[in-house]
Amino acid sequence: IFDVPPSQVLAAFTAAASLDNSIARIEDVSAVLDQLESWNADPQHGLYQTLDLGAVGMSGHSFGAVTTQAVSGQTLFTTASATRDARIMAARPLSPSVPSLGSAELAFASVDIPWLLMTGSNDNAPVEGVGSDVAGRLAVYPALPEGEFYELVLFEGEHHAFTDRELGATQKARNPAHHGIIQALSTAFWDATLRGDLSAARWLRGEGALSVLEPGDSWQFR
Repeated sequence: IFDVPPSQVLAAFTAAASLDNSIARIEDVSAVLDQLESWNADPQHGLYQTLDLGAVGMSGHSFGAVTTQAVSGQTLFTTASATRDARIMAARPLSPSVPSLGSAELAFASVDIPWLLMTGSNDNAPVEGVGSDVAGRLAVYPALPEGEFYELVLFEGEHHAFTDRELGATQKARNPAHHGIIQALSTAFWDATLRGDLSAARWLRGEGALSVLEPGDSWQFR
């Protein structure tokens, strides 16, 4: 990808982040869950009765976070059809964003499952647009309704902090501590919300979570 001129890369990213592709991704999530249910109920399949489909979590990064938000409670004003999949019990949007149209508070008003938002203080996406910069990421948490929500902001964390992709020559090196923080908080979140682990819930809201952070990181919850 780094042998391609930056203008072409940006154009490809922008074209991929279309409304049609967003809807297709949302539909893909429900299609995958439908198939998992089918396999789980099929005595002839290798996954027969091995999946706990009552404890489904959803996560995605950047455009994947847009998909995650849409299937876990956000209302999309750009489509007339409902996008929530009620089988998803908790969500972790990485580099979340506010909607490009309408009020963020109205868009998130129906979110009624736990969300763990993760971003960074330098989390700007290569594709420009409403919500794809740091301000748009940080606007999600305060716009959420009453409920169980968490937010991590990694100090100097950039958009690629949540990936293992090879970095370009102009990109700042990752903080090696970030992945450990992401892993620790994510594991506790899934254990607390999907497994009902009370010790994990206490860890998230106590000194445990604070102990893994780096100076300058922000951690809040409600």
